[in-house]
Amino acid sequence: MKKNLFGFSLPALEEEMTSRGETRYRARQLYEWIYIKKVYDFSLMTDISKNFRKVLEEEYCLDLPTVFTRQNAQDGTVKLLLEMEDHSKVETVLMRYDYGNVICVSSQVGCSMACAFCASGILAKTRNLTAAEMVGEVILMNQLLAEEGENVSHIVVMGTGEPFDNYDNVMSFVRVMNEQRGLAIGARHITVSTCGLVDGIRRYANEGIQINLAISLHAPNDEIRNQIMPISRKYNMDELLDAVKYYVETAGRRVTFEYIMIKGLNDSIENADELARRLRGIFCYVNLIPLNPVKEKPFERSENVHAFNRRLNDKGVNCTVRKEFGTDIDAACGQLRVKYERKGKNYGN
Repeated sequence: MKKNLFGFSLPALEEEMTSRGETRYRARQLYEWIYIKKVYDFSLMTDISKNFRKVLEEEYCLDLPTVFTRQNAQDGTVKLLLEMEDHSKVETVLMRYDYGNVICVSSQVGCSMACAFCASGILAKTRNLTAAEMVGEVILMNQLLAEEGENVSHIVVMGTGEPFDNYDNVMSFVRVMNEQRGLAIGARHITVSTCGLVDGIRRYANEGIQINLAISLHAPNDEIRNQIMPISRKYNMDELLDAVKYYVETAGRRVTFEYIMIKGLNDSIENADELARRLRGIFCYVNLIPLNPVKEKPFERSENVHAFNRRLNDKGVNCTVRKEFGTDIDAACGQLRVKYERKGKNYGN
């Protein structure tokens, strides 16, 4: 099987080239062709010898996913259903903020975390995405944006899958994104989200990178969290918050707590007060997320989002309400893929 160069960070590609008797400079040449010149055909890389171009063509590739179907929202949001080489399908989403173009990247085909409110877990994980496939999500979105003279400026690994359940591939991916000789997306413009894999959080704290961390919390206590997030039965909130504190102290970075507002479950003023007590002393902010209803799930949108937001801010917790995107398309994470898989291969034709 050919090795996909999209999956190599620059140091990894330098090591790959030197193992072949080439120089480290060869890797930098390839990175410039791929990420600066956006040339994905080895035969067109004219400052590389013909003999080595032949080696590249025989042993390496620059394969990208294909766009299976696309949804466009009135607010400019774009959701792509991408097909991988093995016909697996994943979603990736472009969201347009005032400060830039944000892409939400999937890290797995399906998800085994089974969060009760999430469409992604309706179809269980079948495999991890490779670093090359995740890079492909960004490359394809950049090709789309190039038609408007723009590009991806921010990345959130918050799509389908649990990033820390695919740790090594996700770390390779973010390093490719952050590489100054490549796409050069600033570390503080990249966020990795986890539903609470404590070992992954502690490992991430020691990576020595400035990439952001977000925690899908969604509850102020174990009783509520156990109802909607099976991972909490393995790691309770005390264990989770201890890992978060370790991350903040070790990495010196603020953490984001994601909190989906679910009517009658986690959205009362008492819940806000308890959440404020649990987060006291942690360098963090809370991002409240209005629920995107999923027809397969029983949960409803909360009407208390802004009251909850005010209460947390009054209690000294920095809090914002996430802007909603794509409300006129399949907005919830994993929803488009579920629709396709359940309707069959004729969907989108």
